[in-house]
Amino acid sequence: MSKNVLALGLDPAFADLSEFPELTPDLVRAFVDAQLDRLRGLGYVVESCLVDGGETAEAVVARQLQRQGFDCVMIGAGLRAPSLLLLFEKIINLIHEHVPDARICFNASPADTAEAVRRWI
Repeated sequence: MSKNVLALGLDPAFADLSEFPELTPDLVRAFVDAQLDRLRGLGYVVESCLVDGGETAEAVVARQLQRQGFDCVMIGAGLRAPSLLLLFEKIINLIHEHVPDARICFNASPADTAEAVRRWI
């Protein structure tokens, strides 16, 4: 039976990459896409939800969580930035509300998303 995964993240176009001069939004997106493709290749059903970190982010995440059940929700590093703490808390509570049985995992970078998911499901 396939496992459903929701990959939540900050859209790289809105990420502050100033501390990582080697990264560009396009490169981050390529890493994310490669990891999602890797998960699909491993048999997971993967949905991606990228948000802008603004006022609509909470509603976008809530709608995505209501669409289907998820076995695991992976929250990307960009959404865990100190400047987005309130949004991060809201997302954790939305996950708890809409998919209370889902595992929650975190990647350390855009290049290790598959490992984060595989740790939990």
